[in-house]
Amino acid sequence: MPLYSAVAPLPVNRIKNRLFDPAARDYILRVEAADGQRLESQVRGAINAFVLGCKADGIWTSLVATCIMAGARTVAGALVPLRGNSPTNNNFVAGDYSRTLGLLGDASTKFISTSYNNNDAQFPQDNAHISCYVTQAPTTSATTSRMFIGQIVGVLGRLWMQSNISGSLNIKNRSSPTGGITIAGEGVTTGFKGHSRNSSTNTVIRSSQTNTISSSASTSLSSGAIAVFNNGASGLYSDARMSFYSLGTNIDLALLDSRITTLMNTLGRVI
Repeated sequence: MPLYSAVAPLPVNRIKNRLFDPAARDYILRVEAADGQRLESQVRGAINAFVLGCKADGIWTSLVATCIMAGARTVAGALVPLRGNSPTNNNFVAGDYSRTLGLLGDASTKFISTSYNNNDAQFPQDNAHISCYVTQAPTTSATTSRMFIGQIVGVLGRLWMQSNISGSLNIKNRSSPTGGITIAGEGVTTGFKGHSRNSSTNTVIRSSQTNTISSSASTSLSSGAIAVFNNGASGLYSDARMSFYSLGTNIDLALLDSRITTLMNTLGRVI
């Protein structure tokens, strides 16, 4: 696989002796174009290490759509997709963004449309994951859940992950239980959160670096937009702060957790 310099148009294959993966280089150049200026060398290096690590772990192709909502200099840069369709920003402004911590929701108007639908072919009924990285936990509300990522409108099989009114992590991955699956207390913790279905009867849920297994059966899929910071239909807004999300096929959540946690820790150190 060819490796390229992360700065165009230099005709060499390295910057300061660091080789760049072509996917990382392409992403960095798109972020820099959106930002209107170059990223620091150490930030480029951290992104490159993340991409190379995901490829080495065999999880890169499972990341159908993903955004690193940190590292970039601007909100526009933070919403450049690493992979997949470009998301749509709804009401996030410069003051909502931290280069090391990501975007802060307001539990009212701010959300991101992923530009994907719950029943898109890229996320099969028995082969799908969603994830996010939370840097500031949402508040709890006596009347409404706080959505991290997903689509909760309608019936049948959906992808969602939220903090419910008691602060439990509540998820659904194409499963049939009416209220989804809950893990007490994990809706208001920080760090990586995700769930991944690898068969009609098995879902892995990960939060606080711990996997929980659910044997709930999948069901046919509903249609509806997938969003971050709300439920895809202007409800269940979140006031969490998040710096990453992904959608895709079944994935080893522990490996993704390790890679994105390392990236966020590195960005926190070098910016």
